[in-house]
Amino acid sequence: MYAITIDQPGGPEVMTWAEQPDPELPPGHVLLDVAATAVNRADLLQRQGFYPPPPGASDILGLECSGTIAELGEGVSGWSVGDQVCALLAGGGYAEKVAVPASQLLPLPEGVDLLVAASLPEVACTVWANVVMGAGLSRGDVLLVHGGGGGIGTHAIQVGVALGARVAVTAGSEEKLARCRELGADILVNYREADFVDEIRKATDGHGADVILDNMGGAYLGRNVDVLAADGRLVVIGMQGGRKGELDLGKVLAKRAHVTAAGLRGRPESGREGKADIVADVRKRLWPLIAEGAVHPIVSAELPITEAPRGHELLDSADTVGKVILTIPRN
Repeated sequence: MYAITIDQPGGPEVMTWAEQPDPELPPGHVLLDVAATAVNRADLLQRQGFYPPPPGASDILGLECSGTIAELGEGVSGWSVGDQVCALLAGGGYAEKVAVPASQLLPLPEGVDLLVAASLPEVACTVWANVVMGAGLSRGDVLLVHGGGGGIGTHAIQVGVALGARVAVTAGSEEKLARCRELGADILVNYREADFVDEIRKATDGHGADVILDNMGGAYLGRNVDVLAADGRLVVIGMQGGRKGELDLGKVLAKRAHVTAAGLRGRPESGREGKADIVADVRKRLWPLIAEGAVHPIVSAELPITEAPRGHELLDSADTVGKVILTIPRN
């Protein structure tokens, strides 16, 4: 097969479309002919040498894909060769073929194109696991989403609105905030011009945010606690603002706050809080929201996999809203 290879860590130019060994097919897995994958910030970090794959995972980039089942591994049931699916991966999506645990497959949501479906598994599982399954977002809650214009952000806004929450976002441009408004966010903060703590307190009559989905990490830790409502839940899923921050435990105790940090890629395939349970809940409760149009994929660009360097540049651009898809040519 062909796949994106990286000879040494570096900029987008280090990625090359080259021949690689076909993946092995362990028991409980399926082999997919990949139709498309999507670019995630984790791919940019791995390309630079900062985010190695978990033990046993493919070292090829790509945390999600869509495609067609080409072969079933031993013990797989409920799926057939020829089924069109999308899948959550620990790696391997930037390739013509990938082996994936059957428990991490999802059918294409009704009304979603095969290529576009590649943009869903990572954002869907990340948002659902953290905001809904973990933080227990409920109707009437205030949900604060940092980085509202990104792939995670645009998806989280829609999920929050669909579940009856009031959604607040931060973003770095008026253009991105306008897109967030179109998706249903009604508290809009340009972090370059205003302090989100003051703005959200003002907009909620002092209540604050019941749930915060944070991609910034250390830089926002203290202010996130400041803006949390009583019994609020802060979930940190990224460290774009650094690994370390100061946490005032007095404020955490006074608010009875829950502060957690949770990744997705390194979770076990099965067992408590494993990927299989997340994927199953996404299929049961989120996929119907997509089928009815309450939540839909946001894709800003679609490029051939040979233009993966350009895809990485686009995701890293301040102008990109939503996901970037890389399509895989078929011989």
